Amino acid sequence: MKKFNYVLIISIFFSLSLAYGQTDTIRLKDKRLLTSVLKPGLKQYLIYFQTAKAQKTLRFWYWLRDIKTENRNGEKVFTIAQHWYGSDTNSYRKVYSINKAADFAPVYHSETVQNKTSAYNWDNDKINGADSIADNSKKDFSLNFNAPNFNWNLDIETFEMLPLSAGKTFAINFYDAGLDPPKYILYKVTGSETIATLSNEKADCWKLITEGDYAGGHFSQTFWISKKDHEFLKEEDAFNGGYRYKLKMMDAATDLLPRFAK
Repeated sequence: MKKFNYVLIISIFFSLSLAYGQTDTIRLKDKRLLTSVLKPGLKQYLIYFQTAKAQKTLRFWYWLRDIKTENRNGEKVFTIAQHWYGSDTNSYRKVYSINKAADFAPVYHSETVQNKTSAYNWDNDKINGADSIADNSKKDFSLNFNAPNFNWNLDIETFEMLPLSAGKTFAINFYDAGLDPPKYILYKVTGSETIATLSNEKADCWKLITEGDYAGGHFSQTFWISKKDHEFLKEEDAFNGGYRYKLKMMDAATDLLPRFAK
């Protein structure tokens, strides 16, 4: 089992602090996420991307994220159900997550991709495959944590709850369930920008940026979060000569699920 080198992490944070200014570390125990601003309801996004090798082709996804508040065993939680629709059945994926409402601590996470389900019970000090889920491909998975972490699959909701302001840099201990151990990811507020929404309104947004290197190439991700409503409205990613965009649709967009849900 891999363990973090915390001396190395502290050294990295110190070096980055010199470059970016003060870094705010977002930890579960500090309860710094503004969980009261996370709005329940269905949110829909158009995702499209293009690569340098196929400049005349656009690929699409349509993305639904339904946030609800519930009480489970006497505790208030957020449940987030995701559905990803593409151009064929192999593109479809279903994701379901449960997080404590008090601090957004992960409790449960499952993903179904190409009819293969991965489901986990998630605690502050470990994550295990959920043995109560039928045909769970990750039922024997287990990983101990050195520190509590956040569900990287819910990064958008996490960004909406950050205490954003000019010049801030955040270090968030994210984990992508079933993959490598958690790691701190840096996100910097680089400024403000007013963008037009699909409902023809103007929204003053914070621009939140992260960048790094992966598989021999450099990437960057930019997120636009509205100042007024703490709402994720737009994302632009650049990687290996390609670009991916996410745009929040109007609230009037039709809910697709009731028409064909089984």
